[in-house]
Amino acid sequence: MSDSLVIIPTYNELGNIEKMVRKVFSLPHAFDLLIIDDGSPDGTAQKVKDLQEEFQHRLFLIQRTGKQGLGTAYIAGFKWALEKSYPYIFEMDCDFSHSPDDLLRLHKECAENNFDVAIGSRYVHGGGFVNWPKDRIRLSKNASRYVNCVTWIGIKDPTAGFICYKRKVLETIDLDKIQFVGYAFQIEMKFAARKLGFSITEVPIIFTERVEGVSKMSRNIIKEGILGVLKIQWNSFFSDYRKK
Repeated sequence: MSDSLVIIPTYNELGNIEKMVRKVFSLPHAFDLLIIDDGSPDGTAQKVKDLQEEFQHRLFLIQRTGKQGLGTAYIAGFKWALEKSYPYIFEMDCDFSHSPDDLLRLHKECAENNFDVAIGSRYVHGGGFVNWPKDRIRLSKNASRYVNCVTWIGIKDPTAGFICYKRKVLETIDLDKIQFVGYAFQIEMKFAARKLGFSITEVPIIFTERVEGVSKMSRNIIKEGILGVLKIQWNSFFSDYRKK
């Protein structure tokens, strides 16, 4: 078993999943992969099952019924990873907007430089975008400013979804207290880690617009982000995220 588990939620990622699996397993550091598929009608889960025959004991699959949200997928993955005692647990998208090569850099920050959380950041020096529409970049930058103004979180890319957590972070956070399932989930997880005193670093990455498949962004996700940030900060005045 590897010391690292990469969790990738999927919905209709048949065009990306095999390429992603093979790329991650080609890296010089051994990463295990957990795919969490929300009932993709395009056969994503079946492709993973086919690949499991080739990558036994390294490629794992959780199948769920229907689209239950990004946050619930990651929470399910976190709990699975904790049961299996992985020291380093990663979040990553399946669409190659996050380069699998950067897993190595995130792992180094936690394993060698002793940070508790390493974030693949678009907004620190050296980070940026490829082929992302200007309106999406503007929306993302404004969202990051808004989150920092409301929460004082002190993270330049609080909505980022490419992250390495040390095991102790996810053991300490009461994952059942994480409320949000969409856009605000990523913010809430970072907020909880910061509130509980864990060290966080941001690693510059280049975010690339997907080539295969369809973006999952929607108005409801954006709305959750706007209202959710206010709720996250308000609730923090009355309770914390520490597991009792």
